[in-house]
Amino acid sequence: MLLLLSRLVFAASLLFACTSQAAALPDLQGRTILAVTENAYTPLNFVDANTGQGIGWEYDAMNEIGKRLNANIEWQLSSWDAMIQAVRQGQYDIGMDGITINAERSKQIDFSIPYMTSQQFMLVRADEDRFTDAKSFAANDDLHFGAQAGTTNFYVAVYDVLDGNEDNPRITLLETFGASVQALKSGDVDSVLMDATSARGYIGANPGMFKIVGGPLGTEDFGFIFTPESDLVAPVNAAIRSMKADGTLEALNKKWFFDYNQ
Repeated sequence: MLLLLSRLVFAASLLFACTSQAAALPDLQGRTILAVTENAYTPLNFVDANTGQGIGWEYDAMNEIGKRLNANIEWQLSSWDAMIQAVRQGQYDIGMDGITINAERSKQIDFSIPYMTSQQFMLVRADEDRFTDAKSFAANDDLHFGAQAGTTNFYVAVYDVLDGNEDNPRITLLETFGASVQALKSGDVDSVLMDATSARGYIGANPGMFKIVGGPLGTEDFGFIFTPESDLVAPVNAAIRSMKADGTLEALNKKWFFDYNQ
């Protein structure tokens, strides 16, 4: 009886703590926030084949942030290569596309605190047997990466796997991340580098099609991006902290990410 009572008291205290934290969040009084993404980075943001609507981890997270801050999220689309500049110029209030927080980008836009930490891995076709890691890939001049210019995936391929030459012909540049994965599927390229979260999504959505080889090639933090000196940074950060504290972010991970080790 005492054990049951203790558990009930603990559960009540946890609920009270989460409720108090939510109540302490800023109230944006119904403000409309223009959010932009690309819809090409499964499972963070992509198009539902059945409805044609944008879905994914980042959609769910940002919509939840809007609810917690009493704000209306209005979704817009942009290509990756134009997104950071468009947010910088104030065309959109907040952007997301699995964007790695780094010093160079921080000179152009403001970042939220990290909402996710991930690592880069080599995604390959399930029947791949010509290489087993980054070293054996680099040693074979017949092997090619598919990558989207200007992304973390591209720079890791250039500087962490190949020879540091950004014009290396062993990297096939494609317009979208999804196009890189399609090129891998069709055999036009031999590997695509991607963060672990996205790799899980593609493996889960395509059973028997892909696998991971080798170990992690670096750790990266993802953040939402804002127009410089935006007054939304602090409220969004507060909402992210509350979602970490009450388990919401972990629940989204379980919903959207497939563990390729199982």
